[in-house]
Amino acid sequence: MTTAQKIAEIEAEMMRTQKNKATSYHLGLLKAKLAKLKREMIDSSSKKGGGTQEGFEVSKSGDSRIGMIGFPSVGKSTLLTKLTGVFSKIAAYEFTTLTCIPGVLQHKGAKIQLLDLPGIIEGAKDGKGRGKQVIAVARTCNLILIVLDATRPMVHKKIIERELEGFGIRLNKQPPQIEFKKRDKGGITISRTHDAPRLDDETIKAILREYKINNCDINLKCDATDEDLIDIIEGNRKYIPCLYVMNKIDDITLEELNVLDKIPHYVPISAFLEWNLDELVERIWDYLDLIRIYTKPKGLEPDYNAPVILQRKFSTITDFCNKLHKSMIKDFRYALVWGASVKYNPQKVGKDHQLLDEDIVQIVKKI
Repeated sequence: MTTAQKIAEIEAEMMRTQKNKATSYHLGLLKAKLAKLKREMIDSSSKKGGGTQEGFEVSKSGDSRIGMIGFPSVGKSTLLTKLTGVFSKIAAYEFTTLTCIPGVLQHKGAKIQLLDLPGIIEGAKDGKGRGKQVIAVARTCNLILIVLDATRPMVHKKIIERELEGFGIRLNKQPPQIEFKKRDKGGITISRTHDAPRLDDETIKAILREYKINNCDINLKCDATDEDLIDIIEGNRKYIPCLYVMNKIDDITLEELNVLDKIPHYVPISAFLEWNLDELVERIWDYLDLIRIYTKPKGLEPDYNAPVILQRKFSTITDFCNKLHKSMIKDFRYALVWGASVKYNPQKVGKDHQLLDEDIVQIVKKI
């Protein structure tokens, strides 16, 4: 029996099992078995790099990477062309794009790599079409754009979410606050600093036995579920922000658009008519959570034309130096900073200082 067949068998059993307190233990075990099998599929795709076929060997470039995912003929190629100027083949039939086509979106001094991925189909996570290659590339992205056709059923949104979820991608989520540490001996210790009524000790121990883990410390710091615990044990989940790009709004009524407005993380556009593309680019910038840092050579004016682009969560002086050159931190003495992150302008700071958007930095090296 293949891995995909085993996965299908377990998923069928989970569908047959009613969800209630009495079956939570059994479902927890099934979910653990399912996660282990899916990991095998993820690992096999990772070893191939998602790039054993033509068009998928796209090296990372720029300050961030975005992947566009959607069913065939939803307008990804048109959107790539409009945002980056890179021509991606467009036609009135499905599966026009058969390879991964990159472009560069330039915004606020940042160079953002935008990937037009081939259209996926239901069952992509199980290897149908070129789904595994597409989703493997998506795991390397800093932001995912799920491009949907506003004239088609919204069930497509759920299908794509399920395909990505099945490949270890968690959209618009943060890692669950669960501390998990393996030990050589001492058995299993479970502690709770937050109530987690959906995950009892018996289910936790059953999941750990499935993974052959007999000695560990677990501390639940959130209202965790069995799936949260499995994600932490697996350790290979990707937590990626996502925007739902609703294309072809020129073909729907205002009443239908009002219904779509209730979808969270959504941006309505018409790629062909270039409606609302400016709003989409601004939302992309917000979801990437990038900041601009301007450099100031000693005795000269700051360079406002070529900012250093950093992720907000990695924006210390050390991160700034490493972005410029890996060896710079070795000769670092202190930095002078002008901007919102300091009380005085300029202020002398150390390498752990946290920078904010549009700060100006001058690095002073050791003599």
